[in-house]
Amino acid sequence: MTEQDRVTVNDPRGPVNNGEGHQYVYYGVGTDWMIRRGVESLRITREDRVHLANRFVPPTGYRVAADRLEKPGSVVLLEGRPGSGRRAAAIMLLHGFGEDGGADEEGVRFEELPVTGKDENPLIPGMGDRFLLDLSGIADEETYDKAQRRLAVRRSQVQEAGAHMVVVLPSGMEHAHPPDLELHTVRLGRPRGIAVITRYLRMDRMPFRPADLRSADLQHLCDRSPMWELARLAGLVRAARDSGRFGADFAGWLDQAMHAVTDRAGEVGRQVASVRTTPERALLLATAMFEEVRADIVYEAWHGLMKTVRHEEETTTELARTDFGERLAGLGIERDPDGRLRFERLAYADAVRTYFWANFPGVRDDLRDWIGRAAGLRGLTTDDRVNIVVRFGERALAAGQPDHLFDLVARWANRATGTPCDPRAVAALELGLGHERFGGWFRKRMYECVARSSFLSDGLVRVLTTACVQSLSATHPDQAVVRLHYLAVRKGEAAREAQLALLDLASRDRRLYRLLIDRLRDRARRGQHGPEPHLQLLTHLLRSDRAPDPPPWPDLFLGWGAVFSQPPTELWNPLVSSWLNAVAGDSTRRMALDLMVGATRGRAVALHRLYTITCGWAGSARHPSRAAVAALFWQYIDHVQYGRTERADAGPRITEEPQ
Repeated sequence: MTEQDRVTVNDPRGPVNNGEGHQYVYYGVGTDWMIRRGVESLRITREDRVHLANRFVPPTGYRVAADRLEKPGSVVLLEGRPGSGRRAAAIMLLHGFGEDGGADEEGVRFEELPVTGKDENPLIPGMGDRFLLDLSGIADEETYDKAQRRLAVRRSQVQEAGAHMVVVLPSGMEHAHPPDLELHTVRLGRPRGIAVITRYLRMDRMPFRPADLRSADLQHLCDRSPMWELARLAGLVRAARDSGRFGADFAGWLDQAMHAVTDRAGEVGRQVASVRTTPERALLLATAMFEEVRADIVYEAWHGLMKTVRHEEETTTELARTDFGERLAGLGIERDPDGRLRFERLAYADAVRTYFWANFPGVRDDLRDWIGRAAGLRGLTTDDRVNIVVRFGERALAAGQPDHLFDLVARWANRATGTPCDPRAVAALELGLGHERFGGWFRKRMYECVARSSFLSDGLVRVLTTACVQSLSATHPDQAVVRLHYLAVRKGEAAREAQLALLDLASRDRRLYRLLIDRLRDRARRGQHGPEPHLQLLTHLLRSDRAPDPPPWPDLFLGWGAVFSQPPTELWNPLVSSWLNAVAGDSTRRMALDLMVGATRGRAVALHRLYTITCGWAGSARHPSRAAVAALFWQYIDHVQYGRTERADAGPRITEEPQ
């Protein structure tokens, strides 16, 4: 076991920065995505992989797949029944590589590849890179045939580079598998359900004995339920314990969780059938969406919902109607000592939301518009707003309506004033990007926004930028660079913030740095949106304080060549001066001087410009610490321009730069 300084934070309650670089703090979806029914995240960051690894129970066949994956250039395909934990097994297989039990090695990629659509950047894998391709959502042969052709290309690239790839195959499509995939396919069995439950409960530090898990009802669930439902069951046991409302022993918590999993849908159906009036049904749904919010705010949201669905108010005064407290009690809703509303039964609110979205499809547009307004009610905390967004987003995505969620992203972002992002919009977009089924839809929608829209509000630019940095860069970093690039070449303060985010992201990864240099060189040459914004970005990127350490000299040389091929501008000064400063402070970087001169391709105008910049940088006083660097630079310039090197110790030859 290697000795490393490492900090582990279990169940953090606030932002944590456990490493170098900037810390971005935002409000979005927390680690509860792992137990939320119907919403699976694509995010496979190290933190989430560690969380999963602590709770993962290997299925049968896992060891066979792990052995096959060890060899560089290996590709393993996984077969298994839906709900057997195929995706989790694929992630854990790839996570197992690296030092000290899965620690990520510097520069090694862990990415999920898009299933369909045109790749925005070609896949260029490196030695040891790890890729996940999840085809389990494919349900028709035509789509699967296209995916197989892309898979053949990617397999070849992974094998040649010495990388590793795990592919999750679709269920029920065995007849369409190409014969050549058979040798690379491993069939996974279902993990023991009781082992999964036990692992989750132990990680939650739950006090229980093996005998507590031997009931016939629990055994039935463990034998038949998909893995995500078993994870949810364990999460509900924890929720029952943490609420303090369901006793103080494990048996009571487990009983509540079992009822929540098995009985809630029927209970809600019977209650809605018995409640026939619009006000009562609206109050039931409003409380489910705003659970744990103060009663006065829920009351306002309730009336807003009735107005949205065009319910006519009673003609009598409010004092003559059934009072609010009596309505709540009749629906099984209670107020806690702080005045916040909640249902008496565990996880009942989730079941209510699920029921209404499934059984009242005609009001989904109204519910979107209602949430668009109600999530901004005065008195809601930021956490309240984000919780409401997540609850709505889960139902919209489960109903197959990602456009409803993105509509709200744009609506909230466009109304934002000032520099901070609207946390509702960020949370909604983060939820969409992390969805197993619709993540690709949201990535494509973002691309259409940034690449094809002539106008974007500053608020929407900031939300898209935040989503790229906080979410997309963790799952699809190449796509994050593409979208940030489009945002960064726009005008306005928000675009300048996107520039900084793009430069920071690229500077922290040598591969992304190279990718961005290539994109900027290409755009500056082709003149898309005019060459200037791309050239400005390129000059900022090529400065010494932006370059990875050690500097990638070949990439810098190509970038400098693109800059120095354009007419001399004031943009050159900070770029060249930054490298003169770097060489003055670290002699091992003196190669920058020779390469910058070479990047001019001998053009006289560019060489004269370098002379002039160096003269200004060295100063008339000829500071000793700068004199040697300036003299060396002049020597390189003279060697190219005049073919001589004897003036290394002399001062600069003052020339007038051509106009």
